[in-house]
Amino acid sequence: MTHHDSLFNKRVAVLGFARQGKALARWLPTVGAQVVVSDSRTAETLRAETAAFPDVEFVLGGHPESLLDGVDVLCLSGGVPMELPIVQAARARGIRLTNDAQLFLERCPAPVIGITGSAGKTTTTTLTGDILKRAGFRTWVGGNIGDVLLDVLDDITPDDRVVMELSSFQLDLMTISPTIAAVLNITPNHLDRHGTMEAYTQAKANIVRYQKAGTFAVLGYDDAGSRGLAALLPGEPVWFSGRDLVPNGAFLAGQRLALVGTASPDGDSRVICEKGDIPLRGDHNVLNVLAACAITGVAGVSPDVMASAIRDFKAVAHRLETVRVLNGVTYVNDSIATAPERVIAALHSYTEPLILLAGGKDKNLPWEDMIRLALRVSRHIVAFGQAGQIVVDMVAQVSGSDAQVTQVATLAEAVREAVVWAQPGDVVLLSPGGTSYDAYPDFAARGEHFRRLVMAL
Repeated sequence: MTHHDSLFNKRVAVLGFARQGKALARWLPTVGAQVVVSDSRTAETLRAETAAFPDVEFVLGGHPESLLDGVDVLCLSGGVPMELPIVQAARARGIRLTNDAQLFLERCPAPVIGITGSAGKTTTTTLTGDILKRAGFRTWVGGNIGDVLLDVLDDITPDDRVVMELSSFQLDLMTISPTIAAVLNITPNHLDRHGTMEAYTQAKANIVRYQKAGTFAVLGYDDAGSRGLAALLPGEPVWFSGRDLVPNGAFLAGQRLALVGTASPDGDSRVICEKGDIPLRGDHNVLNVLAACAITGVAGVSPDVMASAIRDFKAVAHRLETVRVLNGVTYVNDSIATAPERVIAALHSYTEPLILLAGGKDKNLPWEDMIRLALRVSRHIVAFGQAGQIVVDMVAQVSGSDAQVTQVATLAEAVREAVVWAQPGDVVLLSPGGTSYDAYPDFAARGEHFRRLVMAL
């Protein structure tokens, strides 16, 4: 059990009453804390939801500074920016800041594998969980995806394994590192929230910053941002690479995935499986699989167990998910692609001609490289949503013409437009490059809507 401060009789304020905020409101009273929850939405809006928490105090419709009076600890939900005046005021008063992930890590009796990265987190986290389950461990998977792990903390035993996806927002506050920490890559993302690439990298770095002897850091060798974190480590990193033979970790040797060093059962080089055994499309997914192998290798799993989990692995929803094939046209849902970098990975995953559906809400990220590639590999681009105009302008700027792009307002219109352009053998790819917040609560809702639209064709 990790050392942690008791919350017994402490007054704890929780900012934000969504998935993480609710989990905190359920869990904190069980350890004797007095809880006050604050949300910018009104009491009217949240009436039904607050009724389920009779022993929690609520301050709704804003975050007044008086909320902090007598408070010992302030917990932030994932989407709450550090720049919020109430958070700055708490800092000024010396109130401890924390979040659900930190509270869980401090108290979890089992070894925790923490996984972060700008892209590929969910696929890698899910596959890592599958491999550990297949190796016979009772395995809990959650964090930024699935369950908020505080909800199951009491059920976890020292013999279990926990795989936790961690976002930069959660890592912003971290002062503890997991037993095995993995950073897949660090590319421009969430700059609307972190402000600068440096601040974003600093947040990601917290996952390895507090590592002690006897723990492992798994880093993406092919990504400069991730590779740069090696300087923070107490020991040698464990690498994964799709290009180079690494001294320690997982790598691609021709068409085979292999392990070596601390990731291999006997330290020698061992083959895991063929690249062709991976059921997912795209080189980025080969890297995600190599990352999961490096992680589970240092966790003591044998290559044959990894191979069987890899062969049975299914694409996670909204990540290059084939929705249906109709009249020879394949419709693919990649709604998770909320940054241009992600779209580039998706575009590289197909050799067929593409009809790309791009747009959504912009995150102040550079679009030019993505548009250049899209113009090369797409039969047509359909721009939609709030960032639709950015896409159209960038196409005109890069190609000098707007013949290859059509702008519509909504995703429903975009799907109808795609049908007009698509020919048998084409792939209609929803890989927006922007977030969903111009029209949907999250990327999953956007992906579900795309699925319904396609099934209705």
